[in-house]
Formats: sequence, C-alpha cells, structure tokens
Amino acid sequence: MPALASYDAVIVGGGHNGLVAAAYLARSGRSVLVLERSWRTGGAAVSDEVFPGVAARLSRYAYLVSLLPARIAADLGLRTALRKRRFSSYTPAVRGGRPTGLLIGGGESRTRESFARLTGSDREYAAWRRFQAMTARIAERVFPTLTEPLPTRAGLRALVGDDAAWEAVFERPIGAAIEAAFDDDLVRGVVLTDALIGTFASAHDPGLAQNRCFLYHIIGQGTGDWDVPVGGMGAVTDALAGAARAAGAEIRTGHEVTSVAADGRTAEVTFRGPAGDGTVGAAQVLVNASPQGLAALLGDQPPPAAEGAQFKVNMLLRRLPALRDPAADPREAFAGTFHIAEGYRQLAAAHRQAADGSPPVTPPSEVYCHTLTDPSILGPQLAARGCQTLTLFGLHTPARLFARDHEAARGALLDATLAAFDEHLAEPLAGCLATDADGRPCIEARTPLDLERELALPGGHIFHGDLSFPWAADDAADGGSGARWGVATRHANVLLCGAGAVRGGGVSGIGGHNAAMAALGR
Repeated sequence: MPALASYDAVIVGGGHNGLVAAAYLARSGRSVLVLERSWRTGGAAVSDEVFPGVAARLSRYAYLVSLLPARIAADLGLRTALRKRRFSSYTPAVRGGRPTGLLIGGGESRTRESFARLTGSDREYAAWRRFQAMTARIAERVFPTLTEPLPTRAGLRALVGDDAAWEAVFERPIGAAIEAAFDDDLVRGVVLTDALIGTFASAHDPGLAQNRCFLYHIIGQGTGDWDVPVGGMGAVTDALAGAARAAGAEIRTGHEVTSVAADGRTAEVTFRGPAGDGTVGAAQVLVNASPQGLAALLGDQPPPAAEGAQFKVNMLLRRLPALRDPAADPREAFAGTFHIAEGYRQLAAAHRQAADGSPPVTPPSEVYCHTLTDPSILGPQLAARGCQTLTLFGLHTPARLFARDHEAARGALLDATLAAFDEHLAEPLAGCLATDADGRPCIEARTPLDLERELALPGGHIFHGDLSFPWAADDAADGGSGARWGVATRHANVLLCGAGAVRGGGVSGIGGHNAAMAALGR
C-alpha cells in the first residue's frame, strides 16, 4: 500500500510522461505517488525479451526517439544515450525492369548520386534540398515552443516567419505541397510517409490530421532526426523511473486506478492493488492515460472513439537478407528506414482499400535494424553469431479491419506484408529468421487491437487520438495554468499528462513536463 494517506500529487500511470511529471514535481519538493497498473513502469516505451530463450531485448512497441527534448534530459539528469543512424532511408524500386533504389544518407554526394541514378536528373535532389530546408526552418522555430506555454496560432505563425512554409504545413493538405515540389512518385511517397505514421489519412484529407502528424515527425530536436536509444526504449524509461525515485517520488506498480473524484481543490484516487482496494488523497492528480481513460476515471462522457491504424512486427534474424538491388548493401539499406510499397500512388491505393473495409492488397510498411546502430540489446552469443533485429511498422491498417476475426486478419496481413517485403529481397525473409528455444521463427505481429488490449491504447491509437497543432485555443488565457500548457481538464486540480494532451504525442516527455509546469503554476 502507499506509504502516506495523502500526497501533493498522485500520478495515474507510470508511462514515460507520468515518470517525467513525477520527477519534476518531486524535484520541486512535492510529495508524489505514481500508481501504475502494470508490474513495471514504461508503458509503450519498454524493452522485452520477446522470444522464449532468446537473449535479445527488443523495443517491443515504441522504438525510436526524436521528440524528447534535450532540456528535459538535462533537467532530470538522464544519462541515456541516443545514437544517430548513419543513413536516413533506403527505398527499393524497379525502373526499366531493373531493381534499383533510393539511398538517402551517407553524405551529400552519395545522396545526390542516388537521386540522379533513380530519376535520371538532378531535379528531384534539388527539390529535396529545398523541401528539407523549408521543414528545417519550421523545426528550428517550433520545437523550442513545445516546452513553453502554448503560443497563439498567430504568434506561432509569426515565429515561423515564412508564409509559404506556413501555408504548406499548417493550412493546406500536405499532399498539395508534396505534389508541387516533386515529380517522382517514389520520392513523393518517401516524403509523405512522415504524415502517415500511426495516422489513418490521405495526403489530401481536408481535416489535416496528416499535416499534424507530419509536423511532429519533422521537428524533433529542431532537426527532425530520429535516433536509436542505446539499450532500447526500456533504457530511457528505466532512467526516467530512476530520476523520479531519486527525487523522492514513490512508485507503486501493480496498482490500477479505478476512479478519481475531484472538486477542484482536493481529490481522492481509488485503486486496486496486490493488497486489495484502497483510496489515497491528493491535492493534484495528473493522469498519464488517454482522454478516454480520463473520462472513465472521472465518470464523464467519453470523447469520440479513437482508432489506431498501424501494424507492428518484431523480428530477430540470423543475418540480414540480401537485396535484389545489386548496388545496395543491406547494412546500409536497413540502418535507416527501409520503405516497402510506399510510393505515392501505392499509399493512396492502400488508404482507399482500407477505407473501403479491406486490407491493403500490397501493405505499405517501413523497416529498420536497431542492432546496426546499437548491438547492445543482443546477448553476447547472438552478437557473435551476427544476429540482427528488424522492426517493421505498417501503415493504413485501421482497427476496423481486425474486428470480425482478429487472429485470421492478423495472420493474413502478416503474410501479405512479408510478401511485399520479399519482392525486394534476393532471398525469402523466412529463411533468415532466427528460431526461439522451441524452434519457432522469431517473429511477432501486433495489430491495433493487440495494442489496445496490452497497453490500454484507445482503439490501439499510438497517439491516443489524432495529434493537435501546437497552439492554444482562443479561450486558453481564461482557463488557468492547465489551459495555457495544454493539459487542462474540467477540474482545476486534475491535469492530463499523457499523449492526448496538446503536444503530447510520441515518446517525448513533453506531456509530462507541461503538466508538471501547470501543476507548479509556472
């Protein structure tokens, strides 16, 4: 049972955002209790030995880091290491009946040569450079605002200071900007994928969900880099839990919060733990759960249902497969993001098929190899044998596709996804898979329904719902500190610190930081 009857702050959920909030509040002298329903902290940002008898600690759910500000890491004294990937991406293609591909990274000259080899001229590379420069200007200006009180829309536009860039990313569907900038279908698709990670939308969706997703994928650290956490994602959240405990926060795992009652000044948090049910008092409650979870705890009407749209596959290989493109080195192609069936027209077709209720015929996905950058997640014997991990993230697979017969739909989608992958390999991927202690192939697949069941993600949505643009609502100035920081609920002393907060998506800690700042009255 918790050590005290009442705390300055009770945090519901020990995911990375809850741990960030706990560390900040405890460092400020507040008494803090974290209640986590699972047996461990970390939420979706954990490392697991996925395959029985195999000493490989995979980042089972979340797997790369971009949005975690260096400011948070410095404030909390985190010693986790993030490594740059040597290459950004490789996208296989067939041109003139011959296998080829687009390799981005490895130096400017190699990238320019790869564009020219694929497209036959320097035009697309020049367009790529201009487009990257535009997104870099946005990233440089927008990212620092994520750990400050919300700017107004007009204030953020003035800060960006580039009307063309603002129009392209914040006002019109991102497809318009991509089509204006690029001619090549494959290049268009590579750019568009940043708008579709975990977001079921088309390039021209008038609701701009794809634009908001695109924004968060290009602004991390002010550069848009996506880095590999050394030791896996669990190393990041273990460090956060350590920082919270070192500051004095009390963390209780195996304690599921069942309700929160608040009157704006005080609160009671009811939980179910190993020793039975209990209630603890709090001056403030920070909820590291989805908006749907928050509503359930408060007994409120839930917000509109969320729906995830991604397919996650974890693999351990005996060796990397050879590629059909004779110019491609697998250790380069898989070091960054390996795009499969992600041409611009292919992405549109996959979205159309899924929206009509059928799985994509050729499922789009992207793959990367953690161990090419960080082999530390492998046991010594696996590393000595040259084993490698592969992480696959599939797009346009909404939860609705699995509702009727989950097991059959998951298996069929995995088969189709691997078939699309095999089209670009010189050997079947199945022949490269390692086996576990029981002789089974080291491969597991997770649908949105799996993520909902295992992680309490609403509809399996990795962001708890569509992302928001990072500016304040018109009435935020009148809503107190919680509204100014984008973490307010209808109770002044209950704050949302999870991914569903404004600016809360991704493994960033920003939702936790901002909720802590609001709780402290900053």
